[in-house]
Amino acid sequence: MTSTYTGQRRTHLEALAELLPGHGLVGRMVGGDDPVLWVWHPRTGRQTIVFATPSTSAWVFLWSPGGHGTADDLEGTVRTLAATLADDE
Repeated sequence: MTSTYTGQRRTHLEALAELLPGHGLVGRMVGGDDPVLWVWHPRTGRQTIVFATPSTSAWVFLWSPGGHGTADDLEGTVRTLAATLADDE
């Protein structure tokens, strides 16, 4: 049985995943009952895992190396994520 927390986490990750193709990224939900979003950049080959967790003010997304964004600003979050996985130029 899925908890409310897990359901909310999945909903936020799925909302973020829907925006990935528009920024040149690909994603896949993994983790079953503990969902996370595996994101990669097809051109650079860079990838990361995105976690979603509640904070005192909003749901936040966290990824390595040191990336973060909020569910309240999905467009800003996906732009930051895309920049993380893009070429270093």
